[in-house]
Amino acid sequence: MIEQTLPLWLDIFLSVVVVLGALIALIGSSGLLRLKSYFERVHAPSIIATMGCWCIMHATVIYFSVQEDTLAVHAILIALFIAITVPVTTIFLMRAALFRARRSGEKVPPSLSDNAESHAAAAQPDAD
Repeated sequence: MIEQTLPLWLDIFLSVVVVLGALIALIGSSGLLRLKSYFERVHAPSIIATMGCWCIMHATVIYFSVQEDTLAVHAILIALFIAITVPVTTIFLMRAALFRARRSGEKVPPSLSDNAESHAAAAQPDAD
């Protein structure tokens, strides 16, 4: 691999994008300290981690594409993997925490499936 020196404006731009991604991730992580309940805390880092990852991914793609004179797809694949797995994992964690909170008797929003079943039973006329 032949190392090319990047123009100063591109170095500055890439540095700003990487630092911006890191700051976004830091702000999202600060939500872990500020927010009170688990249900509030889990949302901030998951969304922000994805946003920070995309900023760093853009800088990586630009840098390696300029260095190697080809499109660098490895960073895009990593970012897509994170963009898919983080929300899915967050949903599973939230559902598990909600189930556990309901089982222990904590005050949580009612289950939508319970409401649907009770509404369906109430809508059916009695066969008496």
